Amino acid sequence: MSDEKYWYNLKTGEVERGLVTPAPDRAGPFDTAEEAARAPEIIRERSRKWAEEDAADR
Repeated sequence: MSDEKYWYNLKTGEVERGLVTPAPDRAGPFDTAEEAARAPEIIRERSRKWAEEDAADR
């Protein structure tokens, strides 16, 4: 259930438990607070991977 998950607030940079912040301003869900705290790094990694896959498809 999403109330039991952790989210990263994109505006404040804080980790939140549950659906505290409106959807456009949060990233997640994550299973742990530690994972949510790494959200910016995880987002960068995934974006880089997707860009590489997209470039390989061309």
